[in-house]
Amino acid sequence: MRNSGLRLDNLLDYFRNFKGAVVAFSGGVDSSVVAAAAHKALGDKAIAVTVASEFVPASELRQAASVARVIGIRHDVLRLSVLEDENIASNPPERCYHCKRGDFGAILEVAKQRGSDVFDGTNADDAKTRRPGLKALPEMGIRSPLRELNIGKDEVREIARGLKLPNSERPSSPCLASRFPYGMKIVKDDLERVGQAEEFLRSLGFSELRVRHHGTLARIELPAGDMPLIMAPEQREKVVAKLLSLGYNYVALDLTGFRSGSMDEVLPS
Repeated sequence: MRNSGLRLDNLLDYFRNFKGAVVAFSGGVDSSVVAAAAHKALGDKAIAVTVASEFVPASELRQAASVARVIGIRHDVLRLSVLEDENIASNPPERCYHCKRGDFGAILEVAKQRGSDVFDGTNADDAKTRRPGLKALPEMGIRSPLRELNIGKDEVREIARGLKLPNSERPSSPCLASRFPYGMKIVKDDLERVGQAEEFLRSLGFSELRVRHHGTLARIELPAGDMPLIMAPEQREKVVAKLLSLGYNYVALDLTGFRSGSMDEVLPS
C-alpha cells in the first residue's frame, strides 16, 4: 500500500487546480476524505452538500453533519423527494442511474451559483462492482478525484486514519433502496420500516448488516461471525419481536451471510 501521507498530498495538489469545490457528501468514509482534502486545499471555497431523500435514514444525516463538523467544512442539506420519479420508485435494475441524475442535478445547481465544480467520493475499486449510477457522473461532468488518482478503498481508510476522521473504520452503507428486490415498488413506509430495523440491529452492537425487504419477510444479512450472536436465545427473541412490531410477518437470517449488492445476484450476468 502506498504512503497515505503522499496520497493525501496528491489529493491536495489535485484540488489546488480548482477555484472552488462542491462535494457530494454522504458522510461515508470516501466522501469524507474528499471533503477533508477539498477543505484543506481550498478553505471556505469548498463546501459539502448532502442530499436528503426518502432513501437516506435520519441516522445517516446525523452522521454526515457530525463528520462535517469534525472536518470544519460548511455543510448544506438539500431536501429531495426521489419517489416522485417513477423511474426510481418502480425500482428497475437501472434505478441508481436515474437517482444519481436527480441528486447530482440538484447539487449542480448549487455549484453553478458558486462557480464551482462538483466532486464525489467514487473510489478506484468501485468500478469492480455493478454500479449503474457511475454512468451518470461523467455524463453530468462530475469529478471523482479518488478514482482519477487511482486511490482504492484500503488507501481511503488509511488517509482517513491519518486525518483522524471518526468514520475511518465505518462499513459502507448504500442507500435504503438497495434493500428492495428489483421490480418491487418502493414506498416511504417500507423504507422507514427497513431503516428502523437496521438501526435497531446496530443498537444491539451489529455494525456490518443489511435488512433486505421481501414484502412481509425481512431477510437479515450478517457476517458469519455474527450469526451465533444474533441466534443467542435472548437476542433472537428481541430481534424477532422488534421486526414483527415493525409490520413484518416473518424474520429470516440469510445463512449465506453478509454481501454487498446481494439483490444483484438474480440479474443476468
